[in-house]
Amino acid sequence: MLKTTTFALATSVLSSVAFTAHANTEEFTDQAALHTIATAPQASHIQKDIQTLVNFGTRHTLSETESETRGIGAARRWIKAEFEKISAECGGCLDVYYQSETISDEARIPDPVDVVSVIAIQRGQTDPGRYVIMSGDIDSRVSDVMDFTSDSPGANDNASGVAGTLEAARVLSQYKFNGSIVYAALAGEEQGLFGGKIMADAAQKEGWRIVGVLNNDMIGNIEGVNGVINNTTARIFAEGTRMQETEDEARLRRFTGGEVDSPSRNLARYIDWIADRYVPNLDTMVIYRLDRFRRGGHHRPFNDLGYPGIRIMETNEHYDRQHQDLRTENGVTYGDTIDGVDFDYAAKLTGLNAASLASLSWAPSPPTGVRISGAVKPSTTLNWNAVDAATNPHLKGYKIYWRLTDAPQWQFSKFVGNVTEAMLENVVIDNYFFGVASVSEDGYESPVVFPGAAGAFLPDPYAEPSSKR
Repeated sequence: MLKTTTFALATSVLSSVAFTAHANTEEFTDQAALHTIATAPQASHIQKDIQTLVNFGTRHTLSETESETRGIGAARRWIKAEFEKISAECGGCLDVYYQSETISDEARIPDPVDVVSVIAIQRGQTDPGRYVIMSGDIDSRVSDVMDFTSDSPGANDNASGVAGTLEAARVLSQYKFNGSIVYAALAGEEQGLFGGKIMADAAQKEGWRIVGVLNNDMIGNIEGVNGVINNTTARIFAEGTRMQETEDEARLRRFTGGEVDSPSRNLARYIDWIADRYVPNLDTMVIYRLDRFRRGGHHRPFNDLGYPGIRIMETNEHYDRQHQDLRTENGVTYGDTIDGVDFDYAAKLTGLNAASLASLSWAPSPPTGVRISGAVKPSTTLNWNAVDAATNPHLKGYKIYWRLTDAPQWQFSKFVGNVTEAMLENVVIDNYFFGVASVSEDGYESPVVFPGAAGAFLPDPYAEPSSKR
């Protein structure tokens, strides 16, 4: 049992000059493997996979399932075969299966339909019960969401996300990780996010400890409907306060903060950090919103159950290429065809996903039970539960992070060793936000965990059970 130890951090001079110098304490270990992984995805592979998916004509959830060349059935069988081919090349490292449920009596699925997703799991070596997930959506649609017979190529929305997920599996299956990585081609998104709901419910029932869901929905377009062309930025959407927060938790959060430090937002900061350091010529925007304005995606069902989840996508959308019948009107061409996809850009965002998944899976599990104290005191103390030594044999210790309350990213940090308590001397609790990350022997870090229920990535194993979380 790890002893609780206090580690005092000497910051006796906290003038503005001292803090300018102190900004350099946000240190990290540069990881050569992440540079390799981030640039490994091949645009040619992604192009080939998108073209194959487009060639199925339509992938509408209600479309043909018996044909070998057209419809959602042929598409999912091909995706499963691709995952199985990847698994064969890594000695059977992927567990590939269909995940399905019959849906009916819904506005967009009135009659019984089997909603079938394709799942591939790369099991972790030491902590297989901890998961990170990359997902893309199989299905496509045209203007009428119930039209399941017209051609609906869905090249960018969302063959690009599925192709990226397949390519990430090809890259990462060549490595071994501590935690498990899930590659998911989810069905039924356009009809009501059903694939995500089915998977999230199953994960909850099976007790998955999900550290992050990276939903990729439209990662191949660089030309906005407003004429802007940009292949150097991407968006990361991340919700704030968990929707199932209890009244007691909300009352505490009002006085302690946490609105901008949900696990989803600290996951987004983590991915933004990866982009800055490992993905050439890419700047990500962390957007404090569940998704685009009044819109949604397949990360939402996971968020609904309290799991950290974000959406990664292009910055500039072209609405003439989304949810449109194939046609030309008044000289304007409509439809989501493959000529609107930039394959190099899709490969770049795939690299961002792959590097993020790798870093999350090589890192130790995020700490649980993070608590903070220091009201009416000159110093701030944090304590937390030690991560399980059996599943995290590579743990070196923990790092405390803090930032000014209006700063978007963590600004200051200090490695405090393999302890469960640390004090920041002369750092006033009222003036900053704080968090704790786990660190491996070779420098991989977990996401930063904000104190209390508002920031918890994983349930506190020592907490009283909650029926609402």
